[in-house]
Amino acid sequence: MGSNMYIDLYHVSLYVCVCAVGLTGTKYGCGGGGCGACTVMVSRYDPVEESIHHCAVTACLQPICSLYGAAVVTVEGIGSTRTKLHPVQERIAMAHGSQCGFCTPGMVMSMYTLLRNKPKPSMEDIREALAGNLCRCTGYRPIIDGFKTFCNCCQNGEQRISEELFRVEDFIPLDPTQDLIFPPELILMGKKPDGGQLCFQSERVKWISPALLTDLIQLKAQYTDFPMLVGNATLGFTISLQTCCFPEEKTGTVQGQLSYLKAHSAISFLVTFILSLSLSLSLSLSPLSAGVREVCLNEEFFTGFGKTALRPDEILLAIDIPHSKPWEFISAFRQAQRREFAFSIVNAGMKVVFRDESAVVESLDLYYGGVGPSLVKARNTCKELSGRLWDESLLAEGIRLLKEEISLSPAAPGGRVEYRKSLILSFFFKFYMQMLLELRQRVIFFKGVAVTDVPPENLSALTQYRSELPQGHHTFQMVSDDQSSTDPVGRPRMHQAAFQQATGEAQYYDDIPAVKGELFLSMVTSTRAHAKITSIDASAALAMPGVVTFITAEHVPGQNRRLWFGNIEELFAEEEVICVGQIIGAIVAENRELAKRASCLVTVTYEDVLPVFFTIQEAIEHQSFFEPKRKLERGNVEEGFEQSDHILEGNLYMGGQEHFYMETQGLIAVPGEEAGEMELYVATQHAAYTQEVVGLTLGVDSNKITCHVKRLGGGFGGKVMKIASLSAITATAAYRTGRAVRCVLERGDDMLITSGRHPFLGKYKVGYMDDGTILAADITYYSNGGCTLDESSFIMEKALLHMDNGYKIPHLRGRGFVCRTFLPSYTAFRGFGGPQGLTMIESVLHEVAAKCGLPAHQVREMNMYQSEDSYTHHKQLFSPKDMLRCWSECLEKSDYEQRLLAVQQFNSTNRWRKRGMSIVPMKFGIGFSKGFYNQGAALVNIYKDGSVLVSHGGTEMGQGINTKAIQIASRILNVPMSSIHVKETCTGNVPNAAPSAASFGTDAVGMAVKNACEKLMGRLEPIRKNNPKHTWQQLVVEAYCQKVSLSATGFFMGPHTGVDWKRSEGTAYYYFTFGACCSEVEIDCLTGDHKNIRTDIVMDVGRSLNPALDIGQVEGGFVQGLGLYTIEELQFSPDGALRTRGPSDYKIPALIDIPRTLNTHLLTNAHNPHAIYSSKGIGEPTVFFGCTIFFAIKEAIAAARRERGLSESFNLSSPATAEKIRLACEDTCTTAAFSVKPEPCKPWAIDI
Repeated sequence: MGSNMYIDLYHVSLYVCVCAVGLTGTKYGCGGGGCGACTVMVSRYDPVEESIHHCAVTACLQPICSLYGAAVVTVEGIGSTRTKLHPVQERIAMAHGSQCGFCTPGMVMSMYTLLRNKPKPSMEDIREALAGNLCRCTGYRPIIDGFKTFCNCCQNGEQRISEELFRVEDFIPLDPTQDLIFPPELILMGKKPDGGQLCFQSERVKWISPALLTDLIQLKAQYTDFPMLVGNATLGFTISLQTCCFPEEKTGTVQGQLSYLKAHSAISFLVTFILSLSLSLSLSLSPLSAGVREVCLNEEFFTGFGKTALRPDEILLAIDIPHSKPWEFISAFRQAQRREFAFSIVNAGMKVVFRDESAVVESLDLYYGGVGPSLVKARNTCKELSGRLWDESLLAEGIRLLKEEISLSPAAPGGRVEYRKSLILSFFFKFYMQMLLELRQRVIFFKGVAVTDVPPENLSALTQYRSELPQGHHTFQMVSDDQSSTDPVGRPRMHQAAFQQATGEAQYYDDIPAVKGELFLSMVTSTRAHAKITSIDASAALAMPGVVTFITAEHVPGQNRRLWFGNIEELFAEEEVICVGQIIGAIVAENRELAKRASCLVTVTYEDVLPVFFTIQEAIEHQSFFEPKRKLERGNVEEGFEQSDHILEGNLYMGGQEHFYMETQGLIAVPGEEAGEMELYVATQHAAYTQEVVGLTLGVDSNKITCHVKRLGGGFGGKVMKIASLSAITATAAYRTGRAVRCVLERGDDMLITSGRHPFLGKYKVGYMDDGTILAADITYYSNGGCTLDESSFIMEKALLHMDNGYKIPHLRGRGFVCRTFLPSYTAFRGFGGPQGLTMIESVLHEVAAKCGLPAHQVREMNMYQSEDSYTHHKQLFSPKDMLRCWSECLEKSDYEQRLLAVQQFNSTNRWRKRGMSIVPMKFGIGFSKGFYNQGAALVNIYKDGSVLVSHGGTEMGQGINTKAIQIASRILNVPMSSIHVKETCTGNVPNAAPSAASFGTDAVGMAVKNACEKLMGRLEPIRKNNPKHTWQQLVVEAYCQKVSLSATGFFMGPHTGVDWKRSEGTAYYYFTFGACCSEVEIDCLTGDHKNIRTDIVMDVGRSLNPALDIGQVEGGFVQGLGLYTIEELQFSPDGALRTRGPSDYKIPALIDIPRTLNTHLLTNAHNPHAIYSSKGIGEPTVFFGCTIFFAIKEAIAAARRERGLSESFNLSSPATAEKIRLACEDTCTTAAFSVKPEPCKPWAIDI
């Protein structure tokens, strides 16, 4: 760590310490231990076992003072490109498991730690090791493909490894003898007799590590109000399940619940379980001579949220877990947003004791968590049910009693009140069924009366979902035999920076070493949604030593306000705030922690202004819309309705989505020495726009502002617009202070300020025939744009342009309204309105099929475009041939017909588990509908040693644009990829570049690189003809000697695109890409939980430039869509404040959420004459395929409702969370949950 390094113990995380010594491979993703990006390995010597224990920890939470005597290994310590890669680093890279690369070091360290503990792990070991590591890019499958090569099962052939994208035999073998040794001095230290108490102290914090129990008791008496820290997750205690000793091993007893608890470990869940065990605690009193007190661990022990009956001077010594009795049964239940690594919404621990060899209840304990400020025991229910026979009358009475005894206010923290009520009853029902099965196995008759049997279809209530690693295979077209073996185009090539990303050497903006005199900036944001600013007082903050300045609108040297398509955008709020999270000012201080603390001391006073509203429905009521309003129409909708057999009206709501790029937004602004120059090292997808906004803000020309972008740790559209404003603010601070300024948004601030995908509401009216043919559809789209326009109008346009998907509806009309509300402005997100536009029409097809009593895939197929020369609803010519091929192949490869029969068979024999399948086609426009963006530029330099440097206007953010640019240059110049380098994106090299967006980056950049390389080869051709035996390097040197320019710019002028909205026509897109996707899911009707069983994707990418990268984009987009449609849910307070501001509240898909089987096929013999080497853009389209999970869930719910005699027409909004699934599967429990009319009050959260 460095003996001369000073650290303020107020912020004592290991991450701070690692960064302080320049180890930037450990990434800061969330600051809350919820993403795994900062994972490192901590090793300790155990003198009792005389062995070394290795543990993967999240550095952002690990107190540095707790590591005395431990060895810490970061990703830099296990291998590097300069020395030698570790096999873990090599395999994740070569298996294409690193895209943006920001999560990769954490993945590497989690796997490395596992291998240190278990050199031959099982698949389950890998799943557990990676459970806490999130990835937003890859979809996880390639990561697992690389890591499972370490498994015995894979080496023995039990698990199939796809060798199509990489060769297993090329991997470095794992040799544990080559791993880092544990420092011998720490072993010697561990063997010494205990050295006594340790004390670390800084200006604000004292950390004491007692060596003996007596020391601890004395400290507790001396410091009664100070926390005791054990573990690294929270202030308090952490229990390790692996170290508990459990006395029984039968199902239904203590040990029988261990695996379930380990898989769903969360401290609140564990507590509800152990409460049901009637445990006793041994408490040591202070002073020690006072003895030991034993207390019963029951609901009275927990006195409130985070509070217990422990006195300040008491210490927990032991927990006594009694042996199970012969007729005692215990069970635990839990439901969360995500099956693993998520806090429970509701959890329960239940115990019943039966009279010997009978079905009569001797005693009953029902404990619930998540239904009050502390744990709740249903005392009255337990009392009333004791002494009764365990039969259906007990079940009915139990449900009635629980409904009356445990109540929740609509304003209860956490919201989801009806859902939580239903879970209380559902868990009791599951417990009832479990015990009924136990009794049936043990007691057939009681007093001549048969114990109630468990119908086979009800057994599904007892099964638990098992977490599994994703498997699958992929297919793609190989290059032709006559293609040169040295030509990399069309071959699966590794991401050009994958090794650097796996070793932590890849540099992101916050990895850049601090500039001398560098300052740090922290934003001051609004806490009101709509209010006048009456005063701003920063005096308390400015009084803090080390705080340099506070900047607001009055300090902007240029323009604080700028026009954006006729709408005013403010950098700093001047007189009025229009959303919670709007930037009012910024504190500039000597370091980041000081800046954060000081920003909290800035006092802003407000005068509230009306109106204030947040939802689409409220905006419609207030007629609050941005201009322009858009409309597209084909045919005559009214005539179509008149000709139809049936008319159906309905709506679909789609919630928003947070980008959750692993690297938060930020930059470093470095003022130049003269003429107002400014260098920005910034995480942006649109460097030219950032340059322009900063120039306007500073009042200087763009030629004085240079933006540098090495790579992004994910972007997904979120780093186009908002980062320009953040850059302008940071540049203003640098301009004002004359010093470099760094701005790095914390995860919560990033989510609050930058917002994400637009929520949409679609209202439709559709006319259709008896056979499912749709004649007319009228769809009105409303999006929640937030408080300023941003890119909302363009996003609405894309939704309208995609409203037909692949269907020829003769009479089709779409209207789009962007709602102005008092929320942070929504912005671009992968798909850019396409998923919302496509999903609405798919919902129409789905509902029409249900009304006609026809399979949805048949109704979809009969309405598809069929003619070779087809026209979209905006009159753009295209051929649906490849879309129809994708559809047919997807039906075949997914074995759709047979599996659909199997789903129906499963549903007929399982009452509480239902399955559903869905298959959809896709037609997705590629390129910008604003034609001026369809351009690209590049600069290619050849040096005398033969090496090549490529610069272009695109941004590398994991999609592999640099890799493909190198492949293209390699083909044209006929030099190996290893001789070509892409350094960075820089506005000083390639000016006026379009944003890296719209799946158009490779199309534009690739053509520009090709153009530049062809120019160079044209210049070299005469020299080559005169010197046919020259090597490449000799050829270059000869050209230099002949004064031939070895530098060339390349430019690509894409086709004109645009739409005449008045005439509803225009060539909106460069071309279309096509695909089809089929998904199967299973739902738990009692809890709303669901499992993604299988997904098959067939995707048209033309002739793939790099199948490995394209398959990664297909799967990564799909998994992001899976989150959009099922898991990811944003929650806002009634005052408009975002509640979900980090991974503890906002859940993106984790490893266990991926379909158990994920198959990806790239359509063969597909061509695209419009793009580079007949390829197609692929970054955005497959997000939409997540809707197959949504519609499959809806099919499963419909099956449940059909069985209960309920209507198959029901509303299900996206995302289809566990809450929505459960409440849609109506039964006795949900009816009881809704039967109590709540008192009017302010809800905890509102539906945006």
